[in-house]
Amino acid sequence: RSPPPPPLSALSQVLRLERSRRTGVVFPLQKLARHLAPGVDTTRFGLFQPGLAALQRAEALFRSGRHHAIDYVSSAVRMDHAPPPALPEVCFIGRSNVGKSSLIRALFSLSPEVEVRVSKTPGHTKKMNFFKVGKYFTLVDMPGYGYRAPQDFVEMVEAYLQERRNLKRTFLLVDGVVGLQKTDHIAVEMLEEFGLPYVMVLTKIDRASRGLLLKNVLEIQEFVKEKTQGCFPQLFLVSSLEFSGVHLLRCFVAHVTGNLPTVEAS
Repeated sequence: RSPPPPPLSALSQVLRLERSRRTGVVFPLQKLARHLAPGVDTTRFGLFQPGLAALQRAEALFRSGRHHAIDYVSSAVRMDHAPPPALPEVCFIGRSNVGKSSLIRALFSLSPEVEVRVSKTPGHTKKMNFFKVGKYFTLVDMPGYGYRAPQDFVEMVEAYLQERRNLKRTFLLVDGVVGLQKTDHIAVEMLEEFGLPYVMVLTKIDRASRGLLLKNVLEIQEFVKEKTQGCFPQLFLVSSLEFSGVHLLRCFVAHVTGNLPTVEAS
């Protein structure tokens, strides 16, 4: 028997919490917004605000079942090794120790048989790892950049981003404690240059004080507004440990891969 899913990884567990904690887990950015100075424009904090039905529909996609298999498909070092681009695809990129594999593991936590290797040593993901979510979409874990990045990282990632016709959205992970780093700016420039739609996800929010997190959120939001064109204006905040933001992120993945009825995604 597989181990029980971790606490709060399922919506049913979150719905049992009292209201303010529930908001904190499902919409961490909105909870944070309450601590802003009056007069700060918060329109960008709730652009994607799905209802319960959409969140449940998304969760069902991330829960494997008899007629819905979630599988690690393959790893590729070069584009010609990548599986055929049959399904809508999303990819996750970020600095080596940003917590990318931990986040992917949290997204798939309701399907414990899906093995996402989480390494103790940063920079361990040297290949593109493809996970197939039934007949709905593929999720790709890209090698980390920055510290100990594989030599051919740039070629591999650039080729992937430029050539992958079925890529619907790139999720750029940024450490919520340290904010945007030089290497993150390089990734942003690459995505902007290729004209690709992407989203910024702030990880490890459980490790940052509220003040620090607010500061980083406002700075990054300002950066997105002033300096980017392809980035979705709302940031996503996540903690892979406490599952904050994980349900919303599942829902956004379902949305951008075309797996949510549009009414629910508005």
